[in-house]
Amino acid sequence: MEQEQIAIAGGGAAGFFSAIACAEANPNCEVSIFERGTQFLSKVRISGGGRCNVTHGLSDVGMFTTRYPRGDRELISPFHRFSADDTISWFQARGVQLKRESDGRMFPVTDSSQTVIDCLMAEAEAAGVRLFSRKGIEGAVQANGQFDLKLTDGSSIKCDRLLLATGGCRSVSGAAIAQSLGHTIEPPVPSLFSLHVPNSWLQSLPGISVAEVELSVEKLRERGPLLVTHTGISGPVVLRLSAWGARVLHQMNYRFTLRLNWIPEMNEDALRAEFQSRRQTQPNRRVVNTPIGNLPARLWEKLALSAGISEETIWTSLSRVNANELIRQLRATELDVNGKSLNKDEFVTCGGVRLREINFKNMESRITPRLYFAGELLDIDGITGGFNFQSAWTTGWIAGHAMAGVPV
Repeated sequence: MEQEQIAIAGGGAAGFFSAIACAEANPNCEVSIFERGTQFLSKVRISGGGRCNVTHGLSDVGMFTTRYPRGDRELISPFHRFSADDTISWFQARGVQLKRESDGRMFPVTDSSQTVIDCLMAEAEAAGVRLFSRKGIEGAVQANGQFDLKLTDGSSIKCDRLLLATGGCRSVSGAAIAQSLGHTIEPPVPSLFSLHVPNSWLQSLPGISVAEVELSVEKLRERGPLLVTHTGISGPVVLRLSAWGARVLHQMNYRFTLRLNWIPEMNEDALRAEFQSRRQTQPNRRVVNTPIGNLPARLWEKLALSAGISEETIWTSLSRVNANELIRQLRATELDVNGKSLNKDEFVTCGGVRLREINFKNMESRITPRLYFAGELLDIDGITGGFNFQSAWTTGWIAGHAMAGVPV
């Protein structure tokens, strides 16, 4: 029997997982990965600061999908077929033990991404996957049930099935090929980034963290931990805001007014009651020295001073005007944002191949038969914590089996 030729564009997490799944499920498939770069699995290498955040330990699929600003509904069925628990089992069965950290993120016990890379490379080799670096796919035309592929080294080949797994849409080749084969590309914009805030008193507090704040921009609203940086603000709540608001903030050119509630667990009445309690129990204590809630002392002092309260003001002499302004500062500090920064060395985009053009039962194109997709080239993105890798493992696994003719 003549071998089925399977070509995979992209040597990243989704490309490797789909190649291994396909080759293991059907030895009659000759599977080839074409990577235009010099290294395979380069994003795996830098993930999690070089430790590789393989997935997240959240087991409930319904809750898991809430971590995706785009793609949440589409991923429900795929995650029921290959979940985070399945990913953990897959790696452990191949000698990669994973550990769960307090926030749910899963890392190899070696704390080295090289462990994951070595596993994927070894599994691909054992399954007979052919690997080509410095040789990407830059064009594809379908004719007579096959694809004619143009490679970056000037050569051309044919294949029976083609998988596009070139990563986020910064990789223009994958998006261009998808478009040429009839697909619509949602414009890519950055997701998961920190915010620049040119505020002098805020920038004097680098390293200060607050366990729970609420951020809002127009209709966007997020709660969670915040970190003050040398250039502005970061932390989980900022990354969540930037993920769900990726397109809105892009339209604003990352210049907008951000409202910040430093004590979201206390409403205005609770704050007034706390002020009155301080007047009675700590009448002679200076306001700037007695923080409310879990606010860091230095941050509280800056907020009090910004409210016009002098360093010498004691609780018993706090005026109604100053009390009102302090409540406003605590519940609705307004900060002007004038730009963004990447989250460490990682870069996630929202945007990509329009999801309704994909059959999520097998990751095959609804427009072009025998064309498949996996990973971030799709208009799917998750927040930090291993969610983007999990969507790559899942979509790759399903696409690999489908190309092998072994549906799951």
